[in-house]
Amino acid sequence: MRRMGKYTAHVAVLASAVGISLAAWGATALVGDDGENAAAPGGGAAARPGVPAQRNAEPGRPAKPAVRVPEGIAHAAEAGGRAVNITIDDGPDPRWTPKVLDILKENDVKAVFCMIGPQAQRHPDLVKRVVAEGHRLCDHTMTHDTTMDRKPVAYQKQQILDARKLIEEAAGGVEVQYYRAPGGAFTPDSRKIAAAAGMRPLGWNVDTKDFERPGAAAIVATVKNELPNGPTILFHDGGGDRSQSVTALREVLPWLKEQGHTFSFPVRTAPDTP
Repeated sequence: MRRMGKYTAHVAVLASAVGISLAAWGATALVGDDGENAAAPGGGAAARPGVPAQRNAEPGRPAKPAVRVPEGIAHAAEAGGRAVNITIDDGPDPRWTPKVLDILKENDVKAVFCMIGPQAQRHPDLVKRVVAEGHRLCDHTMTHDTTMDRKPVAYQKQQILDARKLIEEAAGGVEVQYYRAPGGAFTPDSRKIAAAAGMRPLGWNVDTKDFERPGAAAIVATVKNELPNGPTILFHDGGGDRSQSVTALREVLPWLKEQGHTFSFPVRTAPDTP
């Protein structure tokens, strides 16, 4: 084998030095300033205890979801068994959302709040309170258009992703975990858009009809009669006078406990079960 000339040897030494520098840089890139591993599944920063999950997207680009979620509409409870899911739509509202939060807190119940994007933008203090008290966030679009299923895909995408952005900004970066179509107007495209953004499409089993204001007693009766349909119950804290919803919720939560029900969140990453 021939010996390397001086020039060839110099190139080899230089290449070796560059390789060592790149290796050192790569190791540094995987470790934060405090020595903790900064890499996490999905390419995001690793969550730290006490710090809510946040999205780290480049300006102008959609954020990558923290986890992969199915496109199927969720109805089941994470806890299974006799657990039920309380979901609250159309807020936040400065008059009614605080009352709903107070009742949930009194009964030690966590819920999913399905928010309208501009409403969240107008009331970031309420969004932050929802998160601080342990509830989860849900995207309920920009304008609550119940005809979304008949609109172009680009329109559906704008309604969903713009609302998510506003809700997460109001929440201080906390992740929106679900998407609920207004009036249940889901499409295969809207479910795909939501799931790709890390939001599980969320349905319901019990429609309390509280939006129609039939009276608190009628709302309570609907919950009792329709609960065998499944665990996810739909209430409202926005979109008008929700005094009947507040009164009914105050009665429904203790009744559910008396019947042996516990409270959970809807499944997010697991397939839904009937």
